[in-house]
Amino acid sequence: MKKLLLPISWIYSVVLFIRHKLYDWNILHSEGCDKPSICVGNLSLGGTGKTPHIEYLIEHLSPTKRLSVLSRGYGRKSKGLVIAKEGMTYKDIGDEPFQYFTKYNNITVAVDENRVEGCKYLINNTDTEVILLDDAYQHRKIIPGLNILLTEFYNIYPKDYLLPAGKLRDIRYAAKRADIIVITKSPKVLSPFIQKDIFNKIKPLPHQKILYSYIDFLSFKPLNSAAASIALQNIKSVLLFCGIANPVPLEEYIKENYNTLSTIYFKDHHDFSESDIDNIITNYNDMIGKNKIIITTEKDAMRLIKSSYLCKFEKTPLFTIPIKVSFHKNDKQVFDNEILSYVRRNT
Repeated sequence: MKKLLLPISWIYSVVLFIRHKLYDWNILHSEGCDKPSICVGNLSLGGTGKTPHIEYLIEHLSPTKRLSVLSRGYGRKSKGLVIAKEGMTYKDIGDEPFQYFTKYNNITVAVDENRVEGCKYLINNTDTEVILLDDAYQHRKIIPGLNILLTEFYNIYPKDYLLPAGKLRDIRYAAKRADIIVITKSPKVLSPFIQKDIFNKIKPLPHQKILYSYIDFLSFKPLNSAAASIALQNIKSVLLFCGIANPVPLEEYIKENYNTLSTIYFKDHHDFSESDIDNIITNYNDMIGKNKIIITTEKDAMRLIKSSYLCKFEKTPLFTIPIKVSFHKNDKQVFDNEILSYVRRNT
């Protein structure tokens, strides 16, 4: 099937290449940002870990700098510029921006399809010192001060194909704009031979740094009162439901720690319906034994916590599993120094 789709991918690649060259030659207009701006993005459809990397930057920078996060707000029901405020839900700003807003009370979270106008608003109407551009790598109308490109360890972009034959939404040529290339979701133990092979496949430009990050799964957090009284050390079985681009690392982690795992997967950013929740609870009740729980991701929880469906889990222990990214060995120091040096030079 992939071979049959390659001609379509090739035509798409020509269109994208022309688009990029029009921006490169200034035929199509791009604008910079008057404040330090850091873009975190990828070339693929998703699943590279943009959200935890944005959160890493928030936690790294917010103690000393006033931050804004600007996102498109994928999946929201609103249009145009929206500044997150109390009383809003994921339907107003999207699940990932809602997650930032829920977790961090010392930052501004904004969504706007037009990143240029969104940046201008934040600069002119807030006290922001640094803007984090969430998933803006393909948004050529804005020129970030620093570009961070994420690519998955097990599916780095040089090995992938453009849509519809593969999962790339942009051509490999676009990677040349990156200042830092982060190989995400890598194993915690890395072979130098594998690193050399990845380096040779990516062929970074002289100014580009290749760094490696991995996912740390944190302690489960109860999402309802039924979960709060559970002794997790006694749990044998887990039902995992989620709507994320790549649930495989999470699935593997749970399999390593629990005897039995059942899964219910939805498409990324899935808007849960009442029948979805009923199906999840039915599957949970059908699991054998009493020492069992339900787990979902933080992002999926954002689409539940203010919905009328959360009460359906009243008698069912529901947990979220937070994650964070860590960097390998010296890569953390290199990454942190690159970020801080850029911000210092531009503030």
